[in-house]
Amino acid sequence: QAQLVESGGGLVQPGGSLRLSCAASGSIVVVNVMNWYRQAPGKQRELVAAVGRGGTTDYADSVKGRFTISRDNAKNTVTLQMNSLKPEDTAVYYCNADVLTYGSTKFSAYWGQGTQVTVSS
Repeated sequence: QAQLVESGGGLVQPGGSLRLSCAASGSIVVVNVMNWYRQAPGKQRELVAAVGRGGTTDYADSVKGRFTISRDNAKNTVTLQMNSLKPEDTAVYYCNADVLTYGSTKFSAYWGQGTQVTVSS
């Protein structure tokens, strides 16, 4: 069993910055890929950024050059640095990770509770 907890959301003006963080805890053997998703009202959940255990990253086209994802394998944490924020970035942001737990033979996906990011003047 594992848990993911996000923090760092809030209200910010267009052009501003926020840093989201997510910590995985529990009976963890290893954490594979870690991701940030977001979902705006009336829209489907979309992948924003992903980072592999070795540090390789991938970003949605809409956030390239503005967002940076990183992780700390020793702490089982992932962060999303968001710069030059736009109103279109307003959404609930969710942390997601593939985790192998003790007693399990396969990785399972875990999700955080979500944190609200609102970009408005």
